[in-house]
Amino acid sequence: MERQIDFSRERQMLCGRCDHRWRVDLDWINGWEQAKETCPGCRMTCEHEDSPRVTVDSGDPALDDDRVAQFSWYHTSTQPDWPTRHFDPAAVLTPETRRRMGGEQRVAAWAARQRAKALHVGTYEAAVHNMLRRIRDQADQRSQFYLYRVRLKPSVVVREGWLVDPSNFVGDVVLDEVCPPGVDAARYLNYHEDPGGLSLALGRGAIASVQRIAVPLPDTWDGGWARDAVAALEGESDTAVPATGKLARFMQPPSSRAVLGQELGASLAGRLPVNLQDQFASAAVFAEGEDPEQWARRTSGLFDPTRVLAALDQQDPREV
Repeated sequence: MERQIDFSRERQMLCGRCDHRWRVDLDWINGWEQAKETCPGCRMTCEHEDSPRVTVDSGDPALDDDRVAQFSWYHTSTQPDWPTRHFDPAAVLTPETRRRMGGEQRVAAWAARQRAKALHVGTYEAAVHNMLRRIRDQADQRSQFYLYRVRLKPSVVVREGWLVDPSNFVGDVVLDEVCPPGVDAARYLNYHEDPGGLSLALGRGAIASVQRIAVPLPDTWDGGWARDAVAALEGESDTAVPATGKLARFMQPPSSRAVLGQELGASLAGRLPVNLQDQFASAAVFAEGEDPEQWARRTSGLFDPTRVLAALDQQDPREV
């Protein structure tokens, strides 16, 4: 069962001081994050510790325990076989790294902690947010991403209610801390991807199967924008544009083509909901020497739910 995909939907806010609840659009949230908006109840801005934050919408269908296992859930990763059947986080450690960690006993303890982490799945919107955030913040600009559609086992037991995002500062959740014995998955309010949406922290055993596609889709082609972008880039020279500012002498000057590519990516980002624009613009950066057509295809394919879901429909499920 697919839920409606709506990146621009309104969000519900809850004030930590006066408990006032109200609905807002993304432009309001953008202004609020810049201290230009206040709580209608107590006039508090975002600068206070108990300031208003997004909260779960009482009408979210994922609040219905019986429907959680019926929904499609999503995840983006650079791993081509997520969730890995025999996950060994220590396999990539070099002998030197193992020595620095204190020897094999400490490496084994570290690996056990890694395997104890919960997996995360969420809305389609959250999966796209996660990919764009990683491209911007975790140097994954040139990494191949995969989108997974996740089917849960019909027998999955869901923790009652929902939690405030239990992730630590690096986004990790210890499975046993949120899923006590007899519980397979826990709903939590996601603050970071698709803010206000419900995501799940769960173990591998709660997943029945996954479908996977590589994203962006290689054959996606936004005809009008992409053709115009390719023509503009191919007509631009590689002449260096002198950098400006105090650090200019320490920077390698970009080419005029790279500058134009950045402007084109930013213009495309401007069509998206405001909470995606900065991340998308970072993901759409045009690299020096990059082929204009490949860049235009990749960039225009970063945001196209209809074609992505159709491509997923063509993939055979892989049992987990």
